[in-house]
Amino acid sequence: MSVSTDTGTGTDAFIRPRTVAAPAVRLVVVPHAGGSGSVYHPMTRVLPPTWDLLLLDLPGRGKRHTEPPITDMNTLVARVTDDVLAFADGTSLALFGHSLGAVIASETARSLQARGIAPLWLGVSGRQAPGIQPAIRLLDPSLSDMEFVRRLTRLGGMPDRLDELPEFRDRFLQVIRSDLRALDSYRPDPEREPLSSALTVFASTDDALAPAPGAAAWAPETEGVFRRRLFPGGHFHFLKDAFPAFTEALVAEIREALGTLSSSGTTASREGAS
Repeated sequence: MSVSTDTGTGTDAFIRPRTVAAPAVRLVVVPHAGGSGSVYHPMTRVLPPTWDLLLLDLPGRGKRHTEPPITDMNTLVARVTDDVLAFADGTSLALFGHSLGAVIASETARSLQARGIAPLWLGVSGRQAPGIQPAIRLLDPSLSDMEFVRRLTRLGGMPDRLDELPEFRDRFLQVIRSDLRALDSYRPDPEREPLSSALTVFASTDDALAPAPGAAAWAPETEGVFRRRLFPGGHFHFLKDAFPAFTEALVAEIREALGTLSSSGTTASREGAS
């Protein structure tokens, strides 16, 4: 399947596995620290054919490998907001992010809402709620590269054969350390207005960075419908063979939000679970 090669402000930040004319939903996926949007390409096989999939490449990797990584969260969110605005054409917009991507997606959703373009749905995964410190702090300046890689490997999701490609390894570590510095710079305003979007938190049973019991702390982030999904596994529970089932759950959550939007004369429940 070919990947489109859009050009122009914002549009060249995304991998688009397919181009959909007049899509019913536009899903933007923000990757984890060190990751490229290409990791999420398998979602294409499960998404409805009328949905447009935009896989974001953050500066420093993938389609934007020539750009320097951004180490400040406010600057990063401003850049991603501009990227998404290039596709703001009235299509129902859904955002999903994992780990670092969860922070960027949620803050981008707020930024879009402030511009009158509130997303239909926000999905977050692998991250504790804003204002709560992660259970494990990965960015420790005293760590050697070897120990840093060991910590990342224990979480899963590391590129294959990393140690066999020294130049790629050094570049990857530079990017992921920059991403973690951006996370360290994140200081959400406790007095800010909540989102209006439906919000789903995807948690897993053995995620050391975002323990499942903490998922409920995301609820105050929205005035919309709040839901939680629990999966077996660790921080990257959805990768490889689990990707299709995870994407099916994600699609079901967006469809739930679409159903809530289209229903009339009913009040959606504040929280649901599947």
